[in-house]
Amino acid sequence: MFLTKEEEKLLERNDGVSKCMEILVALGEIFGAERLIPIRHSHISGVSYQNIGDEGLEWLKGLNVSFAVKTTINPAGMDLDRWREMGIDESFAKKQMELLNIFKKMGAELTLTCTPYYIYMPSFGEHLAWSESSAVIYANSVLGARTNRESGISALASAVIGKTPLYGLHIKENRAPDILVKVESDFEPEILGYKIGSEIDGIPIFKFNRKLSDDELKALGAGLASTGNVAIFHVIEQTPEWDHFEIPSEKIVVDDLELEFDCDPDAVTLGCPHLSKNELVRIYDLVKRFDGKAKKTFWVFTSRSVYDEMREVVEFLESKNVRVFRDTCMVVSPATERFECVMTNSGKALTYLPKLRGVRVVYGTLEDCVRAAFSPH
Repeated sequence: MFLTKEEEKLLERNDGVSKCMEILVALGEIFGAERLIPIRHSHISGVSYQNIGDEGLEWLKGLNVSFAVKTTINPAGMDLDRWREMGIDESFAKKQMELLNIFKKMGAELTLTCTPYYIYMPSFGEHLAWSESSAVIYANSVLGARTNRESGISALASAVIGKTPLYGLHIKENRAPDILVKVESDFEPEILGYKIGSEIDGIPIFKFNRKLSDDELKALGAGLASTGNVAIFHVIEQTPEWDHFEIPSEKIVVDDLELEFDCDPDAVTLGCPHLSKNELVRIYDLVKRFDGKAKKTFWVFTSRSVYDEMREVVEFLESKNVRVFRDTCMVVSPATERFECVMTNSGKALTYLPKLRGVRVVYGTLEDCVRAAFSPH
């Protein structure tokens, strides 16, 4: 891989910066990148203390680096203000805050959200280094920005250097669809993505009978990325690059989806990825239909930025015993492990709650979830 004289000098420094350069050079050589390219924004995942642990914490302490570009970070393992209410113990909270303070010292914005595009909207064609799977697929597919599916470490290295190797989805021809997915029934996008992600190989282009909202595109992508190695999709007549390539001859038709979840939920969770303002309003409208307060534990998750803009909605939901948490989500927080079975409308949570939290799951639409939380049985 070609390096400029300045890049070669960074390799020779024998400090945290050179370690980051070594990571990017190794990545570039593995994937056959010709060179490094500048990025405008890095987004780092895996910042929950439970993910990183003491070894990761010590590694970060020893780096002693600063970020060269705008850098945001994923949800932590707790709501920074309401961690006791979530059932997080004090030792975990202290370690989590120590970890976040290291990122802050490096120059990261403590956004603590998997939806950084609600805070900073990348432009079409802009090169990024993002490592949150649902954010990666949204940036590539819905916004037309360009990022590979980075690891937390490679995204951090790119944030320090301000560059990423030129390979994969940074190159236009690698963004072309491989398979046409014709959707002939009106499935919920989150469960469609969850099912299709594991059944296809390559980049899908979807043909729907109607236009999807941005929230539905987000849900579709999050499901795809959680069950499959999918980092971009296209939707005919909708996403920005759908007509930049030929429609593939290989196709599948989806007219039925079988679900295999079976447990009685003792909790309901929404917000994986974090809820948008419109999604919070939808929940608000549904909750208004019910008298009294939620009968089951009902947790919803959003970013601080959305929370702050939607104070009245949040206050109403809280009055109905709906807990609106920030900074974290049901997947990355150990708080979820107390439950036996969780109902969610998230394809991503359906994938990761059993894997990461050891919790059984059952799927429900947004309406199903609200109804389950407010029904007595």
